[in-house]
Amino acid sequence: MDPVFITGTGMTALGKHPARSVKDLTREAVSAALADAGISAERIDAALFSNTRQPMLEGQNAVRGEIALSPLGIEGIKIVNVENACASGSSAVALGASMIRAGEAETVLVVGAEKMVFPDRMDQVMAAFRGGTDIECIEETAGAMAALGADLIPAGAGESPRSFFMDIYAGIARAHMETFGTTREHLAMAAAKNHTHAAANHHAQYRTPFTMDEVLADKPVIWPLTRAMCAPVSDGAAALILQSASAAKGNARSVKLAGTGWATARKRPIDDWDNHIGKRAVDLAWEASGLGPADMQIAEVHDATSFAEVLQIENLGLCARGEGGPFTASGATRRGGRIPVNAGGGLIAKGHPVGATGVVQIVEMCRQLRGEAGDMQVEGARAGVCENGGGFLGIEEAVTLVTVLSR
Repeated sequence: MDPVFITGTGMTALGKHPARSVKDLTREAVSAALADAGISAERIDAALFSNTRQPMLEGQNAVRGEIALSPLGIEGIKIVNVENACASGSSAVALGASMIRAGEAETVLVVGAEKMVFPDRMDQVMAAFRGGTDIECIEETAGAMAALGADLIPAGAGESPRSFFMDIYAGIARAHMETFGTTREHLAMAAAKNHTHAAANHHAQYRTPFTMDEVLADKPVIWPLTRAMCAPVSDGAAALILQSASAAKGNARSVKLAGTGWATARKRPIDDWDNHIGKRAVDLAWEASGLGPADMQIAEVHDATSFAEVLQIENLGLCARGEGGPFTASGATRRGGRIPVNAGGGLIAKGHPVGATGVVQIVEMCRQLRGEAGDMQVEGARAGVCENGGGFLGIEEAVTLVTVLSR
C-alpha cells in the first residue's frame, strides 16, 4: 500500500466560543495547518470537511465544506462533506488517504469543524445527540441500557440532564463492572488522570486537575458516571495536510499514516467483549500497519466517558481483557507510565467538538511523534494509535476507526 504522510497540523483551542462561527474556526485551523506544512492553498488538490451539527443547530444542511473553505480561497477543487457521527473526523482522514493512494490527489486537506455551544438552544444541542442512534428504537434502546447492571445502582443515586449517550455508556459500564469487577474508583482514576493531563494543554477546554475523590464527588449524571467522567459540549476545529510520498519529499517533520482499521456495528451478545467493534477495528489497523500494541509508545482513545477509556485500552491490547481498571489504577496510562493514554486530556477534559474530534486526536498525536508537544510530551514517542468511535447501534458504537501513526 502506497504510503501517505501528514505534513501539516493546525487546531483551535477547544471550548465554549459563542461568538465564533464555523467559518472562523475553520480559518484558524486551516491557516495553521498550511503554515505548518509550508505550502499555499493553491497546492491543495482536494478537501474533506467533517461536521455533524450545522444542519440541526444552524440550518446549514448541505455544502458546509464549500461554504467554510471558500473565504480561504479553497475552491474549484474536489470538496467532500463527511458525516459519520463522532467518528466523522477520522473517517475524513481515512477517505483523504484513500484519494491519495488511488492517485486522485497529491495533497489533501482534511478539516473537522464543529459549533455546538448555543446558550439559547441547549435543548436542541442535547437533542442532536439522539440522532447518533436509531431514532425509531430510542425507547427500546433506553430500556435495554437501563436494565444492564441495574442491581448495582445504589438506592437514591442521583441523576442530572444529559445526552442520551450517557445512558448508553452507563449501561455498558455497569455490564463491564458485573463481568470483570471494574469499580467506580477505576473510572474516577481514568478521569482524574485525564483532567490532570489537560492542565498542561493550552488547547484544552478544562485545565483544572482533579483527584479521584473529587471526580467521585462531582455532580451525578447517571450511575456510575459523574460530570467529571463525561465529555463536555465543545466548539473547535482542527486541520491536517495529507500528502503522497513524492509531495512530502524533503519534509523532515512528516508523520506516516501507517494504517487504518474501520469497522461498523453488528449484533452480538453483551458479554461477547472480544468481538466488540473497537477490537475488530484495531485488529484491522494492526494488520494494515504491520505494527502491534507492543510497538506503541502512546495512545489516544475516544473517552466520551472515562469508562470508554477503560474499555478501549483493553480493545487496543494495551492490557488483558477485563484489566482496564486495574491497569489504569497502576499508573501505566499516565504520562511517564508504561503507555500514556490521552496525554493531552482526552475528550473529557480537552473537549469533544464532535465533527472535529477525530482530527484533533491525530493533530495531537502528530505533535507527540514530532517531539513538539511541549509540557505534554511523551519522551521517545515514535509510534502511536488513535481510536475514534461514533454513534451507537445496539450495544456498541455504530462506527469505529483506529489510526496508526509512526515516524
